[in-house]
Amino acid sequence: MDITFDHVSYTYQAGTPMAGIGLDDVSLRIRGGDYTAIIGHTGSGKSTLLQHLNALLKPSAGTVTIGDRVITSDTSNKNLKPLRQKVGMVFQFAESQLFESSVERDVAFGPQNFGVPAAEALALAKKSVAQVGLPETVLAKSPFDLSGGQMRRVAIAGVLAMQPEILVLDEPTAGLDPAGRRDMMQLFAKLHADGQTIVLVTHQMDDVADYADRVLVMDQGKLVKSGTPQDVFQDADWLTAHQLGLPHTASFALKLQARGFKFAHLPQTEGELIAALRTQLGGADHE
Repeated sequence: MDITFDHVSYTYQAGTPMAGIGLDDVSLRIRGGDYTAIIGHTGSGKSTLLQHLNALLKPSAGTVTIGDRVITSDTSNKNLKPLRQKVGMVFQFAESQLFESSVERDVAFGPQNFGVPAAEALALAKKSVAQVGLPETVLAKSPFDLSGGQMRRVAIAGVLAMQPEILVLDEPTAGLDPAGRRDMMQLFAKLHADGQTIVLVTHQMDDVADYADRVLVMDQGKLVKSGTPQDVFQDADWLTAHQLGLPHTASFALKLQARGFKFAHLPQTEGELIAALRTQLGGADHE
């Protein structure tokens, strides 16, 4: 399932003295099956864009097409529930939304809320808990007896249990230590490898370089650049002007370039850097 924005604008508190631009004439396409990252400094429009992906917000102008459903400013709120089941949202600190007495009940709540029979919802809960790498034994436990990282996995399992076609992740590793962040990103990579469409909002440029197929760059409510990570992270000066950084590998490659190394394309990942250095140094024997 694709999501297409066609000249979408959104104004907060339209018609009041407090009116502000959230999105400004944004056109883009998120393709089914892709791993798409959305980046931009704070206030760039990322969160507003995110809330249009499942019609939590409706455009003030233009259209958002989600699968075969066209959303405009006039779209009624009726019958949006099935659409929101197709686009699952994992917000920052998702574990704060846990509330049931057991992991099983919490994960099964979403499907049941969408009309899935109780027995089927419990089966989905069991499957989703396994998908996020938790043992079946946690199903009977209170989510509040788990570690912070486990609680976040339970919250993600609750979204997966609704079987979304697109999984939207808003800063999903916020507050995690480096090991927890790595484990979480590897979980999303596995879900993507298994066929899940992923949309990731993040400030972690390394995660964008390592995992994303496509990157959308937002600034002041506008889409200012899109492409592969290799395309987007080539111009360090442009990124600095838009208050964005480089992946650590690309930053290191720039330092090597200043010392005389030449790169046809600035490496973004460790693998790309190693391959480029091997070429320049005449093979693996000169590492």
